[in-house]
Amino acid sequence: MEDQKDLEPGRVATARAVALAQLLHQECTTLLELYKERESFLTHHVPEGDRLLIVDLCSDTPSSVQRVGHAHSALSRCLEMLNCLINHEVEELGEELEGEYETARKTVKDRIGHLLHSTGVLLENGEGSCSLLPEFQCIQGLDEVEGSGSFATKLWTYRVLLELIHWSDSAANALHLLHSEQEL
Repeated sequence: MEDQKDLEPGRVATARAVALAQLLHQECTTLLELYKERESFLTHHVPEGDRLLIVDLCSDTPSSVQRVGHAHSALSRCLEMLNCLINHEVEELGEELEGEYETARKTVKDRIGHLLHSTGVLLENGEGSCSLLPEFQCIQGLDEVEGSGSFATKLWTYRVLLELIHWSDSAANALHLLHSEQEL
């Protein structure tokens, strides 16, 4: 009976992380829609190219904890890319705007930080960690899109938002799998 009580906080923490990841995924989707509204030409132009962020799994058959670690690493990089694009947009405009898109972007940024903290706590024993990703350089991210100038930057921003959607969904799925296993 005492062992069951010890497991309860872990299940609660995992359930909260699942809910947080699902909420983040919804907010990332909303953020992309707001960006497409703001940049109306993007409704008819979907950027092509490979994924911006490819994170190798630790093994061919990763455990649920390793999948959470994988998503954690990717979301950490996504947060760096989001910070880069925020800084670039502010630099380009000369000031921080306060519209619906900017509010949603700040919410997504904060939510990623909370999810990283939550998944970090779940991974504290080091079980799900893979090799660390090299540090992200903002200029490297902007070089991902061919060309220069405002249009290329807008395409890169679009692709970063697609990455946020992909990796928040991946985190939600990995956390849901981990939570399901904890209930057994």
